Amino acid sequence: MPKMKRKSDLPQKTCATCGRPFVWRRKWAKDWEEVRYCSDKCRAARKLAKA
Repeated sequence: MPKMKRKSDLPQKTCATCGRPFVWRRKWAKDWEEVRYCSDKCRAARKLAKA
C-alpha cells in the first residue's frame, strides 16, 4: 500500500473568484492544470460577475 501524503505536501492553487487557497483533489487529477475555482459556488459567481 502506498504511503499517505500529508495535505501540506499536495499542490496548491488560489481560487480565481474568492482568492482563497485550495489543494489538489483526486477528482481533479486528470485536469488539475485547468482547475481555476475552489467550488461550484465560486464558478457560478464568476459567471454572474461577467454578465
